[in-house]
Amino acid sequence: MPSLPALDQFPTRVASVFARQGRTILIVLPTLDSGAADAGAVELVRCLAQGGYKPIVAAQAGRLVADIAAYGGEFVPLNADTKNPIRILRNAAILARLVRERQCTSIHALGRASAWSACIAARATGATFLTSWYKGFREQNLFKRLYNRVMVRGDRIIAVSEQIAQLVTDRYGTRNNRIWERIAVVPVSIDLNRFNPHNVARERVDAMRRNWDIEVDTKVILVTGRIARRKGHHVVVRAAQRLKKNGLKNFLVVFVGEDRGRSRYTGELWDLVLATGTVDVIRMAAPVNDMAAAYATASVVVSASLQPEGLQRALLEAQAMERTVIVSDLGAGSDVVLSPPVVPQDRITGLRFAADDDAALAGALLRFFAMPEPIQRAIGQRGRKWVLEHFNPQTVAEQVLRLYAQVTDKPGQNRAF
Repeated sequence: MPSLPALDQFPTRVASVFARQGRTILIVLPTLDSGAADAGAVELVRCLAQGGYKPIVAAQAGRLVADIAAYGGEFVPLNADTKNPIRILRNAAILARLVRERQCTSIHALGRASAWSACIAARATGATFLTSWYKGFREQNLFKRLYNRVMVRGDRIIAVSEQIAQLVTDRYGTRNNRIWERIAVVPVSIDLNRFNPHNVARERVDAMRRNWDIEVDTKVILVTGRIARRKGHHVVVRAAQRLKKNGLKNFLVVFVGEDRGRSRYTGELWDLVLATGTVDVIRMAAPVNDMAAAYATASVVVSASLQPEGLQRALLEAQAMERTVIVSDLGAGSDVVLSPPVVPQDRITGLRFAADDDAALAGALLRFFAMPEPIQRAIGQRGRKWVLEHFNPQTVAEQVLRLYAQVTDKPGQNRAF
């Protein structure tokens, strides 16, 4: 379950500064379940509702529907998770009717499948069209490139990190379209009270250790997120094999996440574990409800992503819990995890390695475990300070509402097909 700030973490002064009372915003996305865009929709509703807007969310129902209502939004069921052209056009008609009936000033799409319908509806009604990028999409062929391109047709394009903003510019920017002028970087925020090491009782950590069947002195390497090839779990398995060969003792890699129906990759992963002889140091755990306790149990948190991930909430949560993070160069940008050469050693909040390089990952882990405990603690403390300063609910809310104040005051200024 994604972490989102509590209602009382939203500053009332932000709402009063950027409020646009009564303006209705239509947010469209494929599902409201557990993905980055799904959590992003809930956060967007929180910001807009507290800022005086009336957010409506159209998506396929999921576990986050109740959160939409809790934060002041309205939910409209829509099967927007489709690539079928007929259904896309049908959904566009439904959205256009909703825009006219509810007098929506903007349509904000948070996924490619829903963005096609949202784009058509926006052009038909004159509503401002916005898109949000939560990760970098693969473009392995011409069809995928054309399919993804709808995400840059917005009057404003929101990227959750500098890394994603640069990716969008590199792929689609030209001297004629000047796409960089329409891009705004707006990060996500997390619940800083929930992910506070001082708020996690020892009993919760002990319960997590019993759940994972590990000893107190075991070094835990935690990997979170859905089990998927692009997340690089197989790279971590090979790195674990290298750690064993290098003589690292008493460690355990714990994968926490769902496979979301990707049983083929999960099977391949188990085959790799058996082939590499790492059964004794790899644990595939069930999804965890108490993620704060999971981070508190971990010694280090790893992201081995093989494609640009934008801004992973898990990395922010881990840093907020004062845990060092080790990330691939595609797993997070320098605006999320501070590491050399961007900052000197005494300012780092984590370590970085080349994507798809298990030797480099193993080397980074060995380097971390070789550090004295005071150095490890200092890295973790800097990580929490970085998250507190840049990814708190107030800062993110200010950016969201400032952007929407600009967009709703100047609707439809950059029609981009």
